[in-house]
Amino acid sequence: MTLSLTDTHCHIHEALPAAADFGDEGVHKVWERDGKKRNPDTMIREARLMGVDRFICVGCTVEDSALAVDFVAKRAGTWASIGIHPHETKRYVDDAATLERFAALADSPKVVAIGECGLDYFYNRSPKDAQEKLLRFQLELAQQHNLPVIFHVRDAFADFWPIFDEYKGVRGVIHSFTATERELDQILARGLYVGLNGIMTFTKNPEQLAAAKAVPTDRILLETDAPFLTPEPERGKVCESKHVRLTAEFLADLRGESVEALAASSSKNATALFRLE
Repeated sequence: MTLSLTDTHCHIHEALPAAADFGDEGVHKVWERDGKKRNPDTMIREARLMGVDRFICVGCTVEDSALAVDFVAKRAGTWASIGIHPHETKRYVDDAATLERFAALADSPKVVAIGECGLDYFYNRSPKDAQEKLLRFQLELAQQHNLPVIFHVRDAFADFWPIFDEYKGVRGVIHSFTATERELDQILARGLYVGLNGIMTFTKNPEQLAAAKAVPTDRILLETDAPFLTPEPERGKVCESKHVRLTAEFLADLRGESVEALAASSSKNATALFRLE
């Protein structure tokens, strides 16, 4: 069957050799953890054979965001989001010059979002005050440029919502959603989108599956977070953008809809949120 899927969150640009020292979790090393050196252009071609024809390359650091901007400038069907991941905030919180350089990236061609940014209290790799300060910085940047935001929120919704609610008019997506219908209701009440990925294919939590089933058709986005979170039945392998199709097929079955309908609605939502052209 012919599908048109959008991977709204991947890090394929970090497979480039230039990314060897980038990323909050050594992303470039994850791309090579099975001993293979992957070529992003080969991955894009293979993904297109699986019906995945649009890709948003998401930054996690200042350097990584600049690489994403450069990467998408030369490739059709790709766009960039510039972000400072909550894990990385301690690196930049007191570096005004670097933050100014980061902010300037928002004016680059094919930048369609700010993020991923947010709060992560599961790992707490950066102090909470640094995470909050740079979340606010990126929310302000999004407002200034009228860009949506890709949010990373883990074990931190209680602190996240009061901050988010201060910034009127901000639109965006809660990336890698793994919470329950309670959090889903909070997300939907604010007009945000919900990003679902391979986690849903292997979670053992029935509340997460119930929430994924309850996401309205006009609020769902599909993503991989490649090279992380490989869906079943490919668990154990490095995740690539082509694997978004496996997630789409699983979710379509879970939700009782055709994969063609889910692909169409999720890609329509991606176009609307990120204003893809």
